[in-house]
Amino acid sequence: MSKSTVFMVAEKPSLAASLAKILSNNSCHSRKGFNGACSIHEWNGSFKGQSAFFKMTSVCGHVMSLDFTGRYNNWDSVDPVELFTCPTEKKEATPKLKMPAFLSQEAKGSNYLVLWLDCDKEGENICFEVINEVEPVMARSHRREQFILRAKFSAITEKDIKAAMNCLVSPNENESKSVDARQEIDLRIGCAFTRFQTRFFQGKYGNLDSTLISYGPCQTPTLGFCVERHDTIKTFQPEPFWLIQVSVQATEFRKLVLEWERVRLFDREVASTFHQKIKDCKQAKVTGISQKEKVKQRPQALNTVELMRVASSGLGMSPHSAMIIAERLYTQGYISYPRTETTHYPENFDIIGVLKQFRQSPDFGADVRDVLSQGSIHPRKGQDVGDHPPITPMTLASREAFDHDSWRLYDYIVRHFIGTVSPDCKYLVTRIDFDVGHESFSVSGKKLLDAGFTRTMHWQALSPDEHMPDLKLNQMIPINEVKLIERLTSPPDYLTESELITLMEKHGIGTDASIPVHINNISQRNYVTVGSGRKLIPTALGISLVHGYRRIDPQLVLPTMRSAVEEQLNLIAKGRGNYDEILHHALEIFRLKFIYFVQHIESMDHLFEDTFSTLSQSGRNFSRCGACRRFMKLVASKPARLHCPNCDATYSLPAGGSFKLFNELKCPLDDFELLLWVGGPNGKGYPFCPYCYVYPPFREMKKGSGCNQCTHPSCAYGLNATGVASCGECPNGILVLDPTSGPKWQLACNQCQVVIKICEDANKLSVANSTCPECDARQMIVEYRPEKTKLANGLTKIKDACIFCSPELSDLVEKRYASHAKSKRGGRGRGRGRGRGRGRAKPKDKMAQLAAYFV
Repeated sequence: MSKSTVFMVAEKPSLAASLAKILSNNSCHSRKGFNGACSIHEWNGSFKGQSAFFKMTSVCGHVMSLDFTGRYNNWDSVDPVELFTCPTEKKEATPKLKMPAFLSQEAKGSNYLVLWLDCDKEGENICFEVINEVEPVMARSHRREQFILRAKFSAITEKDIKAAMNCLVSPNENESKSVDARQEIDLRIGCAFTRFQTRFFQGKYGNLDSTLISYGPCQTPTLGFCVERHDTIKTFQPEPFWLIQVSVQATEFRKLVLEWERVRLFDREVASTFHQKIKDCKQAKVTGISQKEKVKQRPQALNTVELMRVASSGLGMSPHSAMIIAERLYTQGYISYPRTETTHYPENFDIIGVLKQFRQSPDFGADVRDVLSQGSIHPRKGQDVGDHPPITPMTLASREAFDHDSWRLYDYIVRHFIGTVSPDCKYLVTRIDFDVGHESFSVSGKKLLDAGFTRTMHWQALSPDEHMPDLKLNQMIPINEVKLIERLTSPPDYLTESELITLMEKHGIGTDASIPVHINNISQRNYVTVGSGRKLIPTALGISLVHGYRRIDPQLVLPTMRSAVEEQLNLIAKGRGNYDEILHHALEIFRLKFIYFVQHIESMDHLFEDTFSTLSQSGRNFSRCGACRRFMKLVASKPARLHCPNCDATYSLPAGGSFKLFNELKCPLDDFELLLWVGGPNGKGYPFCPYCYVYPPFREMKKGSGCNQCTHPSCAYGLNATGVASCGECPNGILVLDPTSGPKWQLACNQCQVVIKICEDANKLSVANSTCPECDARQMIVEYRPEKTKLANGLTKIKDACIFCSPELSDLVEKRYASHAKSKRGGRGRGRGRGRGRGRAKPKDKMAQLAAYFV
C-alpha cells in the first residue's frame, strides 16, 4: 500500500518551522516555496496507524480578503449608498505572495489536510480559506472518512503539539461564517461612511491634517469614549469645598494628621461653624483603637485584555505594539497563545511543571522556590469562557535572548504567572479614633504581615509600613493645630489606553484581537494624540466628528449599536443564528442610518466651519492653474492638495514627499505648470502635471500617474522620451531617466522603489531614439565636461550607447542592477498615445507593445 500524504498548514512561517521540528522529532528536511515567503518541511512518519509522508508549510495570515468588485472601488463614479448592496468578491490578501497558487501546488495529490491555524475565530476563518484552495487538488479516497482535520493547541511545546496531533477535530464553519459576516459588515459600513465624509470635508477644508475621514462601527465608539471624557473635562465647573484638618502630638517625636469623619463640606458657613467649635480645643481624646487584618488578593490568571492594560499603564507600550511582541514570543515558544478571554487555569494544567522550569533562574528562581516550598498550590478561581487557557510562560529564557521591550513583556508574563500561584498579600490596619470638641476624627496605618505575591509583582507592593504610636483608650493627646482648609474639586484626567481598554471590554466593543487595532486606528487617523502617561487626547478633528455624529444620529457613536451586532455575530458562531438574516438585518439598519446621515450632513458641517479653515483660506500661492492662469494654493496638511480659489477646483497630490515648481515648464496638454515631487528613501523624484495626475489624459494611464507614466508622444518628460528599460525587480515597471537627478543621475522605476545610479557627474544625459540590438533597451546620449569626464580616452561625449551593454558606459552603472536589467528583454522605453495602433498583432513584450503605437 502506498504512503498517504498529509499536508499541514500553520498560520506563520516561523510557527510551521517550530511545529515541524516537534512533530518530526527534529528529522524534517526543509525547502523554500516558490513564493519566497513560505518553506515546506517534509518527513516520514505514521498517521492513523499507517505510514505517511508529511508536508508542513504555512500561510502568512489571511489568504483572501473581502473587497468590492472592480467598478465599485472608484470613489468618483460610485454613490457610497450603493456599497451597502453592491457585489463583493474575495481577492488575494497579498497578491505578491501568490498564496492560493502556492497552496494548490504543494497540496496537489495529498490525502489528508491538517490545519494548524490559530485557535480563535479568525484562525477558523483562515482554515476555510485554505480549504477552498487545497480541497480541489487533493486525492479523493474511496473510503468514507474525514480527510480535513483541525488541530487545537494553545502552546508551542512538545507536550501540547503532540497531544493536539493525537486529538484532531473538525474545523468550525460557524465560527468562520461569523468572521465572514463581520468582515462584510465592517467593509460596507466603513467604506460608505468613510468615502462620503472624506470627499465632503476634504473638498471644503484645508487643515484637517488627515488622509482619511474614516468611520468604523468599532473605531468610532472607541473615539466616542475619548471625546466624552474630553467634554467632561472641558465642561467641568470647579466647586469650592472646606475641610478641617487637626494635627496632634502623639509622642515627643511623632505628629499625626487626623482625618475628619465628615470628610468635606460644600457650605462655607457650616464649615466655619464647626471650625469655631473646635479651634480652641487643646486636647483630643482617644475614643477607639482597632486592628483588622486585611488581604490584597493575588491576581487571576492572565488574559489578553489585562496584558494590554498592564503593557500600556505599567510598561508604556501601546496595546498594538504589546500584542505584536506577544505574538512573536508565542511563535518562538516562550509563552502560550496570547489571545484569550479566560482567567482560569484548566484542571489538568501542570502548574508545578511550569514553575520548576524557573527554579534556577537568576531573575525568578528565589520567588519560585518560595512558592514550591509551600506545598499545595491553589490559584484564585477565574472565569473560563471556553476559548484558550490563560497566558503563561512556557519555557525559561534569559535577558540576552530578547530585545528590551520583548524582555519587559516576557518578564511581566512570568511574574504575573508566579503571582497567581503565590499567597495573598496580608497586612494589619490599625485605626485610632479621636474626639475633638464632639467632632470625630481618625488616623490609620498599615503594617505588612506577609508580602505574598507582591514579592514577585513588586510594583503592587504596599507603601512602607505606617506604625501607629502606642496610645491608650481615653488618653488625652495635645493638639498642635486646627485648620480650616479651602480646596476646589478637580475634573477627571483624560482617558489612558488602559482605561479605554476597560471601557471597550465592558461595552463589547471589539474583540481581544481587534481592540488594539481600533485604538491604533484613532491615533493613526489623527483623531487622538497620545500624551504623557499614554493619555488619549482628542484632536479638533476627532472632537468635531463625534459632536457631529451626536447632532445627526447619536447611535452612530454609542457603543450599544456595535455590542448588539457582536451579540448577533456570536449567535452565528454558536450555530444559533442564520447568517444571511443577521447580515441583511445589520446592513439594512446602517443603510437607513447612512441615508439619514447624508441628508443631515449640514449639522456636522457647521461644527467644521467653526473649527477649520476653508481651502480658499488655507495654504500658500504655489503654481498657476491651466484653466484661469491664476495662482493655485498648496495645502500642505494631509492630504496634500492644490486648490484654485478662482475655479473652486481641488487637485490631489502624491503623498509622502515634497513639492516644488519644475523649471516653470507647462504641460503641453492642459497648460498647468509642472511640479516636481521628491520622496522615498532613495530621493526618487519625478515631474507631474496636477491636472493629469487627477484626470489621466490617456486611457492606459492610471489616476495618480506622473510624467514618468504619461504616454504623450512628444512631451520631453513623458515615458516616450525618458523610458529606458524594463525594471528587473517588478513585472510592469519601466526604468525612466530622472531628468532632475543630475549631476548624480539615476534611473528610477515608475512602479516600484528601484533606483539605479548612472553616469555620475555627467553634464547632460538624454535618451536616444535608437535601441540596443542586444537587450532592446533605449540607448543613451552622455556628455561630460572635459575636467570631469569618466569616459575612456578622455572623451567628453558618446552617442547611441547602451548603458547595460556598451563597454564605454557599463562601468558607470550601479553594478548590482546592470546584469539583471540586461537579462530582461523588451526594455525600450517608448510611450503610446490615445487610440493608436488598434487592430495590430500583439507584440511579444510590454515595451514593444508601447512602441507599436508609434510605428
